[in-house]
Amino acid sequence: MASSLKLPPGHGVLALGFIMLIRSLLVSGATVGFNYGTQMSVVPSASQVVRLVKVQHMNSIRLYDANSSILKALGGTEVEVSVGIPNTQLLSIGQSKASAAKWVQSNVLPFLPNTNITSIVIGEEVFTALPNAALVLLPALNYLYSALLANNLHNQVRLSTSLSTSIILDSFPPSQAFFNKSLNNLMLPMLSFLSQTGSYVMLNVDTYSIYKASKGVISLEYALFKPLSPGVEAVDSNTLLTYTNLFDAVLDSAFYALARLNFSKLPVVVSATGWPYQGDSTLDADATMENAATYNSNLIARVVNNTGTPKHPRLPINTFILELFSEDLKAGPAFTRHYGLFNASTLLPTYLLRLTGSGQLLSNDTTNGLFCVAKPGADDDTLQIALDWACGIGQANCSAIQPGMLCYEPDTVSNHASYAFDAYYQANGASPDSCTFDGAAVVTTTNPSYGACLFPGSMWNSTSLGAGNVTLSRNTSFSGASNSTTVDGSSNHNSNGACFECMPQHWSGRALLIFGLIVSWLA
Repeated sequence: MASSLKLPPGHGVLALGFIMLIRSLLVSGATVGFNYGTQMSVVPSASQVVRLVKVQHMNSIRLYDANSSILKALGGTEVEVSVGIPNTQLLSIGQSKASAAKWVQSNVLPFLPNTNITSIVIGEEVFTALPNAALVLLPALNYLYSALLANNLHNQVRLSTSLSTSIILDSFPPSQAFFNKSLNNLMLPMLSFLSQTGSYVMLNVDTYSIYKASKGVISLEYALFKPLSPGVEAVDSNTLLTYTNLFDAVLDSAFYALARLNFSKLPVVVSATGWPYQGDSTLDADATMENAATYNSNLIARVVNNTGTPKHPRLPINTFILELFSEDLKAGPAFTRHYGLFNASTLLPTYLLRLTGSGQLLSNDTTNGLFCVAKPGADDDTLQIALDWACGIGQANCSAIQPGMLCYEPDTVSNHASYAFDAYYQANGASPDSCTFDGAAVVTTTNPSYGACLFPGSMWNSTSLGAGNVTLSRNTSFSGASNSTTVDGSSNHNSNGACFECMPQHWSGRALLIFGLIVSWLA
């Protein structure tokens, strides 16, 4: 192994902390949030959900109701939380100022400031789903605002309601779009309220339903953000703007519709969008895991890169993806019950996402789990310093990369650093700040294990997303036990380290992994 260089005591920790501070101050793009509902036969505990949110580096969650367990569990995480008020509670709040004040007192005040509640969404597509209650929507918004104002929260917590794109008529070309004029007497005062309170319009962009209803007029490639040949792209004949995907066209139709009502400066947040991975075997042939992965991967890339739309290029558009878990008890067509990114029973991803430029968001997007490895292109000197810190001060279990051990070959700084980084990362609960190493490391979803060399992440990741010690056999513990690095570069490891040589030689890597997962689950 290359010669070691020990960092001065505390300097590595300070450097890592400084890097995380800088990262926290940088905004890479608009926010990608995730909808969370509980209409499912298996509901994970609040602690499991929050653990998943943290492991997946999610920064924004939209709850369909005031789930007190989740709200409490999200305390201290800094995750932005949008709390929903179901349509079933709309009449009560919209008819009584006291009811609105009581709702805020019960569902907002107890959780602030520990839980980062940033918005309240009252009603879901009220104009179309519950038209008889639409008359009380504005009073409900006003009553809730009064309650927030009374508690000096009106600048911290925004109020809005989600709208269906079906109220936008003549939506293509987008420049011709307008809101259903029969709703103007309700829409205008509501939009005025949102504008005056510094809030935003929330729009459910149901791309799949729009594509399906077109009966072949809209191509699958156009709906999934796939590259189109020049002749297939859609052009707005009035503005000559070119549209390469359905999502942009729907958003711009909303922007033009808002402009017709003189609310062109009112921001738009996508309150729900996604693609089902399954549906009716006859009616939903395009509801597949591959298409769901393509849609959500391309969507996330566009959002975090601030791609914007043809009408508003580079405009950040915060977007909530439908949804964290599939709600198998939800009423409606079969496809509505198959949007979940994760399995509610196992907490494992439903399908593989292909993400680029999204940082650590959804970095655990495969069943292989999270791994921390040497960043491609990092120079050997930087990697060596970080490697020495991980195996020394960082107390990562580096016994597997000692001469003669299973992960020693290939004997390169990059390979050894990758193993050490992952050992440190897994021992520290896969927390975001444990995979920085002054910019020399990166989180990946690709399992770096090879041959008989199993990286720690292969053995730490289990269906429960637990971070406890995993003991496979006598003297074989993956606990990130302490190590020390000597001045001459050799490493001394204590008896609590992973004893790879103690493993039966005839065990295959896959057998070891399966056995480890079983023991982890039983523990």
